[in-house]
Amino acid sequence: MKIAFFSFTDRGALLESRLGSYFSTKGHETFALRPDLSLREQSAAAFAAADALIFIGAAGIAVRTIAPFVHSKLSDPAVIVVDELGKWVIPILSGHIGGGNELALELAVLLGAEAVITTATDIHGVFAVDVWANKQDLVIGSMEKAKRVSAMLLKGGDVRLQSDYPVEGSPPAGVSYSHGGEAGGGFGILVSMKRLNGESNLLQLIPRRVYVGIGCRKGVGEDAIAELFDYTLENCGLDGRCVAGAASIDIKRTETGLLNFCKNRAIPCSFFDAAALGRVQGNFSASDFVLESAGVDNVCERAAVAASGNGELLIAKTARRGVTIAAALKQMGLSF
Repeated sequence: MKIAFFSFTDRGALLESRLGSYFSTKGHETFALRPDLSLREQSAAAFAAADALIFIGAAGIAVRTIAPFVHSKLSDPAVIVVDELGKWVIPILSGHIGGGNELALELAVLLGAEAVITTATDIHGVFAVDVWANKQDLVIGSMEKAKRVSAMLLKGGDVRLQSDYPVEGSPPAGVSYSHGGEAGGGFGILVSMKRLNGESNLLQLIPRRVYVGIGCRKGVGEDAIAELFDYTLENCGLDGRCVAGAASIDIKRTETGLLNFCKNRAIPCSFFDAAALGRVQGNFSASDFVLESAGVDNVCERAAVAASGNGELLIAKTARRGVTIAAALKQMGLSF
């Protein structure tokens, strides 16, 4: 986790130093306010790079500082305010998906302070579907439907959960398993990577577990990669939001088309050398031409499996316009 600190007084700086040391020892990366940048510039940089912003001082300062940069609860970092005496810890942004509430509770324990949690599901002790989705690395298909699920639970209603994958543990109060359908016409939850057609009352939560391996001819354009990527996922009935990352061989790390595709789709891309790809276990299609030119008999399938942590090959090699694509599924582990 990357954490940016903002403090404005000598007493606040002392508390910042204490918190910074604590998070550093836990392996987190911390940033302090830079004197060569204005508060607005620093806040803009922190919103772009940090997972959490911790303001030590008045809540009003924090609110005015972050206001121009607040965009979406799906992407905004957690923002927490701590008074300079360390008595109160207040998450003011991204308490659920950004992990602000959980971080605030951790800070409160550390400081012997009181965490001021205001989100409805937390104060009523109700299952928060967005928090659960975040912890399970599930993409929330619709924030509007997520709000409806939370509203139903807050009213004491029952929410049915369908999942294409096993979920360990007992469901929380108000949530029960369903084996199909939308009981009673109410809003339910569906955990699936499938592309849904038409309107549904189901809130889809999409496991981000698919890793795409990409091979390409030198100089191939971004459009050719995008075309095959979209075709492959659509042909297999997968929602594109299930993709957690892409991978290729290291000799392709400077390919502009590949890099631009990953950047524009916001897909992290990793690269493996030929030796590492050659050690990947599995049954892969082999090409003498690829072996001669790349030093390994297959790039896309091996890269996909390697990136997934030796997961299951989900989509075998597909080729078109100088591009090859395959996909692998990282081991699924869902639980309450």
